[in-house]
Order: sequence, then structure tokens, then C-alpha cells
Amino acid sequence: MPELSALAWVALAVGAMIVGMSKAAIPGVTTIAVALFAAALPAKESTAALLVLLIVGDVFALLIHRRHANWRALIPLIPAVLVGVVGGFFFLEFASNGWTKRIIGAILLVLIAITLWRRRQQARGAEIPTGGRVMAASYGAMGGFTTMVANAGGPVMSMYFLAMRFPMREFLGTSAYFFAAVNLVKVPFSIGLGILTTQTLVIDAFLIPAVVVGALLGKMALTRIDQRVFEIAVIVITILGALYLLV
Repeated sequence: MPELSALAWVALAVGAMIVGMSKAAIPGVTTIAVALFAAALPAKESTAALLVLLIVGDVFALLIHRRHANWRALIPLIPAVLVGVVGGFFFLEFASNGWTKRIIGAILLVLIAITLWRRRQQARGAEIPTGGRVMAASYGAMGGFTTMVANAGGPVMSMYFLAMRFPMREFLGTSAYFFAAVNLVKVPFSIGLGILTTQTLVIDAFLIPAVVVGALLGKMALTRIDQRVFEIAVIVITILGALYLLV
């Protein structure tokens, strides 16, 4: 059994539940799980531990949304995402745990800033650009890098899919296939870095039930929560988690 404090286990369990909720019905809240895992575990190991749980969550996402994917939107992303993943791999190869932890915090703050700016533009009635190879390459590369370094590609790709103006079910189905594929691609990189270990898998074995519970709760709560209040809470909690990692 890995030697972790009771508080660390609580943080990991809550993070695992959030993974399930995010994959099943509420995309974008995985950044909270990123912050919780990075606070409870060494920064690099936290990305590997979270990766396994994300793959478990991907199974639920595919079961629920598998019929609604827009494959045409995924194809232009593939080259840029692979470049981003490889770039993230080399960053993790040379960066220390301290630097990785701070980079995770900085990435979360940047993503929150982009999200808030986007909301402000929408409130002003500004048009959101759609399509284009440059747009796909930009979002794909940033999504690949952030998901490799911090498992924080969710907000980046969510903004891309929103910019493509997908209906909700098409959004969820497309993102389900996208992240299921990307997360599987990241597994050999994580093994090569030596951060996906037997101890990591032991931790994940205890946390998988929390992912299942989170997925069930997320699906049940989707139609019963005030979306605006929920989104504000997610932003505030993520900012606090990012600041904690930067200190």
C-alpha cells in the first residue's frame, strides 16, 4: 500500500469521482481533478495515476455517447495532437517535479483565462470562428501538449468543439472518441518516462470505484443542476487549485 496521508486519499477519491462526472456528462471539470492529484502526489506521478482513471472514464463516455461522433472534425486534429503529445513527452523527460507542478498550475490558469475571455466575447455577441486548418492545428497542438503534461487538454478541446458549434450530443460523442484515443496513445509514453509504475496502478485500483460512482452521479445530476452556478464554482475551485500548485 502506498504511504499516503488520509487527506491525500480523500483528495484522490474526490478527484476520481470528478473524472467520472466529467466523462459521463459534465465535460471540462477534469481540471479540478488535475489540481487535486498534483497536490496529493508528486507532479509527474500524478499525471500517470490520473491517466489510468481517465481511460476508465473514457469507457463510460463511449458507452453513453458512442453513436454521436463527428469523425470529420477529428481527422484534421490528428497530426497536431501527436506533435503536442511528443512535445509534452520531452518536457516531462527533462523537467523536475517542482517545475512540472508549477507548469500544471500555470496551464490551468491560462486555460481559465481563455475560458473567461471566451465567455466575455460571447456575452458581447461576438462571432466565434469555426473550422480552418490553422485553428485545428493550434487547438490540436496545445491540446496534445497539455494533455500529456497535465491531463489538462479537456478545456482546450472543449473550446474547439464549442467553436465548431456542435450540438450537445455530437459534442459529447466526438470528445469521447477523441480523448479515448489520445489517452491510449499516452500510455507507452508514460511507461517510457517511468511514471506509470506498479505503485501507480495500486493507487488506481483503489480509486476506480470512485470513478464509477462519479460517472453515475454525473449522469443523474446533469438535468438537475443550475449550469451557471456550477460553472462558476468550477472556475473558482480550479483557480484556487492552480494557485496552490504555483506556491
